[in-house]
Amino acid sequence: MNFKINDDVFNVFPKLETERLLLTEFEKTDAEELFKMRSDDRVQKYLDRDPHRTVEESRIMIEGMIASYISKEGINWIIRKKDTRDVIGYIGYWRMIRNNVRAEIGYAMKPEYWGKGYMQEALIKVIDFGFNEFCLHSIEANVNPDNASSIKLLEKCGFKREAYFNEDYFYNGKFLDSAIYSLLETDCENKFTRH
Repeated sequence: MNFKINDDVFNVFPKLETERLLLTEFEKTDAEELFKMRSDDRVQKYLDRDPHRTVEESRIMIEGMIASYISKEGINWIIRKKDTRDVIGYIGYWRMIRNNVRAEIGYAMKPEYWGKGYMQEALIKVIDFGFNEFCLHSIEANVNPDNASSIKLLEKCGFKREAYFNEDYFYNGKFLDSAIYSLLETDCENKFTRH
């Protein structure tokens, strides 16, 4: 068996679709929508990153995500509602560990869309893509242990906690804990069919 990330996914940006959502490539014109998320205290609460103060900061983040795809280091999707094309969030494999055929997933959503199952819908699709198209062996999520909603979402999608690091991350003047969750390709054999 070939244990290697499938670089063919970097030839043409993979657009994904679910019953209610479209997952498409970020464009620089999406900076305003990204800014709405990354400047919202409710979204930022557990991201442990500084909020964006200007739309330009969000534009720079988008440029970084586009560059990451071009350099084959990550894939990030903006999430739109299919019926209205409204931007509601983002999700992506933002860090890849090629020699371990593993990628770290991250996501965020506008608060007005929380609790409606949208992120679970997007996450299931991106997991499916990760194992069936990207040929990952495992997917990792690094979560603030106080973020109960994100942990619940990950567990619903089959992730298991594999590590807990005490005060391993320094942010905003204090040391924070990290919880690492992972999903193995073999854990999904009943849900997804490997091509």
